[in-house]
Amino acid sequence: MRDNSITSGQEPNINTTQNGVSQNNGSHCTGNIKVIGIGPGDAEFMTPQAREAILAADRVVGYLTYLDLIKELIEGKETVGTAMMQEVDRCQQAVDLAVAGHQVVVVSSGDSGVYGMAGLVLELANKVPADTRPSVDIVPGLSAVNVAASVLGAPLMHDFAVISLSDLMTPWDLIKKRADLCAQGDMVISLYNPRSKKRVTHLEEVREIVLQYRDPKTPVGIVQKAGRPGQHMVISDLENFTKEEVDMQTLVIIGNSQTYVENGRMITPRGYKL
Repeated sequence: MRDNSITSGQEPNINTTQNGVSQNNGSHCTGNIKVIGIGPGDAEFMTPQAREAILAADRVVGYLTYLDLIKELIEGKETVGTAMMQEVDRCQQAVDLAVAGHQVVVVSSGDSGVYGMAGLVLELANKVPADTRPSVDIVPGLSAVNVAASVLGAPLMHDFAVISLSDLMTPWDLIKKRADLCAQGDMVISLYNPRSKKRVTHLEEVREIVLQYRDPKTPVGIVQKAGRPGQHMVISDLENFTKEEVDMQTLVIIGNSQTYVENGRMITPRGYKL
């Protein structure tokens, strides 16, 4: 079992920087990794910290699609781009480059700590001997769920959960259990990766789970390409939303028992007396 506790009187070995939280481990390595989230895609959603990190880097590592989204910022820089399903390989390359003394940026979409590369980079960096381990900064970004919520109105004003329906690394039975418990708890449920070419029934299964606890007319918001060109929004209900066009670039937000639609906007009341 890992012991990650900090006992009273011990000094935690953490430095804060303007670009996030950095590991400070007494290493002699001059290299650094900044794991950034570039937001959902449109340049206006990228934070100044993420932009500064990209401009300061001499190596940029990321999924090819995400590198294409920032091609104007990385022009002339040496890049390492890999395809989907090669996350471990590209993050290991980033660590190796930093150990060699480079200033490396690892690019995630949205926020690097929400289904991004932050955790993987930290895990791989921790495998490097302490005296040569590069420092790692986590630079936050704007997640697609925040942008999608703003497009729909204010559906996340009360407790909510974010669940990915991708079962590549998480057993489907566990995903269904999480959806069931969140539905029982009357939480707003935001779904990432709701449907793919291979996963054609997962969304319907989650719908049936939630219908056990919520009215069929519960509002459901669907946003395709949130924060990117081609953004499209539909507000449906729990009974009918699976009939809408939904793919891997879609984010689905299922309201709770109090969520309603007025003037074309989803609203989940926080509980203020009006």
